[in-house]
Amino acid sequence: MIDKAELWTVIIGLGVGSYALRFAFLGIVGDRPMPPWLLRHLRYTAVAMLPALVAPQVVWPAATDGAADLPRMSAATVTLVVGLLTKNVLAAVFSGAATLFGLLYLLG
Repeated sequence: MIDKAELWTVIIGLGVGSYALRFAFLGIVGDRPMPPWLLRHLRYTAVAMLPALVAPQVVWPAATDGAADLPRMSAATVTLVVGLLTKNVLAAVFSGAATLFGLLYLLG
């Protein structure tokens, strides 16, 4: 059981940290122009988020108690290849989903 004081300390700490991070860009930088090198790096933030969220579920899936399996690895590979070839996010996502569910159906 978590102590209530510890829980509230963590909640308040995360809130203050989140506010400070947002304030750094919105309050301090404000309407001043950002340097080109920073803008170039910020452009890739959204592209990096999806793989960062998906990779743990592919490599250590909870559905298999952390053991890598063929359907998830195949779906990740198909998604990557289709995305690179077509440059179309929806085509990549739907082809990966079709591969995952198709292999789960065939093997399960």
